[in-house]
Amino acid sequence: MKIIKYPHTNDWLRLTQRPENEKSSLRETIEKVFTDIKNEGDAALKKYTLQFDKVVLTTLKVSEEELLEADELVSTELKEAIIQAKNNIEKFHLSQKEEKEIIETQPGVECWRESRAIEKVGLYIPGGSAPLFSTALMLGIPAKIAGCKEIILCTPPNQEGKIHPAILFAAKEIGITEIYKVGGVQAIAALTLGTESITSVYKIFGPGNQYVTAAKQYAQEFKVCIDLPAGPSEVLVIADSSANPEYIAADLLSQAEHGTDSQVLFLTTDEQILHDTLDAIKIQLEDLPRKEIAKKALDNSVGILFNSLDECFQFSNLYAPEHLILTIINAKQYTKHVENAGSVFLGKYSCESAGDYASGTNHTLPTHGYARNYSGVSLDSFLKKITFQELSKDGLQRIGKTIELMAEAEELQAHKNAVSIRLKHS
Repeated sequence: MKIIKYPHTNDWLRLTQRPENEKSSLRETIEKVFTDIKNEGDAALKKYTLQFDKVVLTTLKVSEEELLEADELVSTELKEAIIQAKNNIEKFHLSQKEEKEIIETQPGVECWRESRAIEKVGLYIPGGSAPLFSTALMLGIPAKIAGCKEIILCTPPNQEGKIHPAILFAAKEIGITEIYKVGGVQAIAALTLGTESITSVYKIFGPGNQYVTAAKQYAQEFKVCIDLPAGPSEVLVIADSSANPEYIAADLLSQAEHGTDSQVLFLTTDEQILHDTLDAIKIQLEDLPRKEIAKKALDNSVGILFNSLDECFQFSNLYAPEHLILTIINAKQYTKHVENAGSVFLGKYSCESAGDYASGTNHTLPTHGYARNYSGVSLDSFLKKITFQELSKDGLQRIGKTIELMAEAEELQAHKNAVSIRLKHS
């Protein structure tokens, strides 16, 4: 992890750069996979599963027997943990429901919005080096609350051709049974184009590596919507002299262990805290099963010493982190300083892992600086908002002249006539 002290503002933009793969090779790979899926369907899915996951599959869909087997393989303790997390996530997302409110903009002119679920959605659940069954909860629960008619879940199989039982238990617990053993770019292509087994969808959700993120963005060229550009994980921690270096180290490593392309940043106003945190990282790193992954992520990461918390927040807003942890005194008083972030964690006990699993907020968040213009996944992500309006005769008379004048000024005579012809008969 690199250390930088008091960088000049001219260098800030450079320091916010994320590690990237070569884009042209990404695009070539994605276009090839999409073309093969379009032309060969399930056969191409099996081919790429063998190529990328080293698994020979005879069937793609998870069977009822596999769902029952998974139920037996998940421990009672883990089931209880998943159910508690499910309840908290449901509670938070149910609170996001909106009631229809009819607004009378003028007497006789009523306008309102109504929500409609996106009918067909695809959920991508990473399951390669880390089986993210928590993501099944984060995406499946709001999809169910929204009322999506078809929910299709894709996740990569292990080397035995099976899905991690906790993913299957979580999916079944929230009522998802359309589950397929497909991962990576090929899963996004299948959800976009459809195959003999997998139905094409209208919107694709879920995090992934740079290939999955690029594939989701490519899917938009086929008129399929995506939740957000959710790529490699990242966290930014801001700390003052009151912070606990061991806590900070644990938070930084919790994101570094996600993948070699993850990135963590540590900003502080206290040089001793900076050095103590680096020492704590070295100690904790040695006990991690995924320490080699975390080490490579730390090579792309940086600790920065700033003169003030104000500078820390300015830099953070420029970086626009997926996760932002404020381990500072009276952290809640600083929320107004946060302009760009996916999800924010306040105080020394609000570890990022709480949001990843069980506090109730959604962990599918914008990365790579997209927190400047994207929100994290919520109930609204699974809904469309349709506007309605109803005008009475009196209502049209009240705004008719305004419409006629504006339409005429824009030289759209038919627009004007649509009002004028009604006013003549009223």
